Amino acid sequence: MGQKANPIGNRLGIIRGWESNWYGSKKDYASKLIEDHKIRTYLNARINKGGIAKIVIERTLGKLIVTIHTSKPGIIIGKGGGEVDRIKEELKKLTGKEDVQINILEIRRPELDANIVGDTIARQIENRINFKRATKMAVASTLRMGAEGIKVKLSGRLGGAEIARSEEFKQGRVPLHTFRMDIDYANVFAQTVYGKIGIKVWICKGEVLGKRELNPNFVGGKNDMSDRRAGEERRPGGDRGDRRDDRRGGGRDNNRGGNAGGGRDNRR
Repeated sequence: MGQKANPIGNRLGIIRGWESNWYGSKKDYASKLIEDHKIRTYLNARINKGGIAKIVIERTLGKLIVTIHTSKPGIIIGKGGGEVDRIKEELKKLTGKEDVQINILEIRRPELDANIVGDTIARQIENRINFKRATKMAVASTLRMGAEGIKVKLSGRLGGAEIARSEEFKQGRVPLHTFRMDIDYANVFAQTVYGKIGIKVWICKGEVLGKRELNPNFVGGKNDMSDRRAGEERRPGGDRGDRRDDRRGGGRDNNRGGNAGGGRDNRR
């Protein structure tokens, strides 16, 4: 009991694929692993506001393919693709390889990606927005997009308090022991004036019953369709609610108008 494992590492080879795809012999395995870490650290620092969800690295004979999954492809691509070319040249210097290819994949629904949700909360906390408000807004938007559940845990000097503490926000279900459950996990930091605040995000996207494509660059699939349907089923109810509010609002305005008119008549 109490033995905690990373939800992503726990599901590798079952419903998730590896984010580094290459073969390394005993001689060069360590150097390739360190190089992967350097590439990821560099890109996350270089594209600070690019909404990066994950970086997938693939290696073939003498070729390095880096795929960036992002919610804001325009920021990374830049004007006329100039920014991508600069990043490519910088990666060539960093790795010492001549053949470097950069692919950019857009994430259609960033609210269902744990890294982006955590990063959004962190940026808001850094901008001095109340952590409770920022977290509740993120939780609501994730559930609105069709997630089955979300859990967010914040630790540190929350709200600038003298003593560090932890707070947890949870809605829906997040069964970590069910390997069929597609659970996305991220650990993000918010660097505030009064210290670092750690943010952990777990998002449950539903159960994967069929065989899953383990390629991390694979976009779409049966589970995504079920999420989309779940999101679409909720819309009609919301529309009905809006219409009801409009009707009520219209009634109130009419009453106000009547009273105001009566007042004017009396004054005359």
